[in-house]
Amino acid sequence: MKKYNILALPGDGIGPEIVNEALRVLGKVAARFDAEFTVNAALVGGASIDQSGMPLMPEVLAAAIDADAVLLGAVGGPKWEAMDYSIRPERALLALRKELGLFVNLRPAKVYGPLIDSSTLKREVIEGVDIMVLRELTGGIYFGEPRGVETLPDGTERGINTYVYTTPEIERIARAAFEVAMKRGKRLTSIDKANVLEATELWRKVVIEVGKDYPEVELSHMYVDNCAMQLVRNPGQFDVLVTGNMFGDIISDEAAMLTGSIGMLPSASLSAGNKHAMYEPIHGSAPDIAGQGIANPLATILSVAMMLRYSFNMEDAAVWLESAVDDVLDKGYRTPDIFTEGMRKVNCTEMGDAVLAELEALVS
Repeated sequence: MKKYNILALPGDGIGPEIVNEALRVLGKVAARFDAEFTVNAALVGGASIDQSGMPLMPEVLAAAIDADAVLLGAVGGPKWEAMDYSIRPERALLALRKELGLFVNLRPAKVYGPLIDSSTLKREVIEGVDIMVLRELTGGIYFGEPRGVETLPDGTERGINTYVYTTPEIERIARAAFEVAMKRGKRLTSIDKANVLEATELWRKVVIEVGKDYPEVELSHMYVDNCAMQLVRNPGQFDVLVTGNMFGDIISDEAAMLTGSIGMLPSASLSAGNKHAMYEPIHGSAPDIAGQGIANPLATILSVAMMLRYSFNMEDAAVWLESAVDDVLDKGYRTPDIFTEGMRKVNCTEMGDAVLAELEALVS
């Protein structure tokens, strides 16, 4: 029997609701694939601040380091927005990424056939879109030094953030992107702003150099502003995208909305050799609907599928779970964020029930 330790960090807002459904599904996987998942839960983000005054306690970080994988819900909300940046809920995410060495963030943006009409874009623009965005996660402007707000001699203030990347940081994310491209359509687009930012001029130079080791992959380059436009103009031209931390943060959310709902998309954050990994839906904590039981758990359930694939090498289980989600959508089950007239509206728990039922049906 395969045994794995998972740290569940439900977090804030709808986090506990969606993580609960994902863990129910994980239990079904364990039963079918002769695996044992030991799940420990802990507080993170605003929930941790409320109890301890800190967004990430040292013992929780230690548990994350010891775990085979971390499943995260969401963090943050208006309740904590007035706090100092150094102790806001989001600092927990940055600390986890840094301390676990989670330098590559995989964000798939797949348009599901049954949800095409949920998108704000025309059917002919998004039909068949299946993009993988690789976002560098531990460098760039979110971590660069110097940073902060300083008071100048004349009494005015100046905010400083530094966009910085080293050759090794670029090399490792570029190599990860080429490896992903080799397993997909062998097309990679690197996103930068090399015409005005020297740091991304270096980015392009290093990506080109790494690309020499992958002659089968068609490498192209695009400025980030053009990429933002092309994603809504002709998203089908893209297969794999790779970019830095800040650009990836923006581009991956834009790509997500091609699908009709940010509530559908999972993500995986991996360290070198997949020694550490964290899986989470790419949406936020949605405090406006928290506690109402109407959140969409599918992105978190699909994050579990990515966990099975990348951390536990359980490809069959990942495909089984993804197929169940496909079938649920084909049968018209919809949470409010993806609901259209004529479909069957369900709440968070009912969507989890539907996925569990489909998993059973796929076995019989």
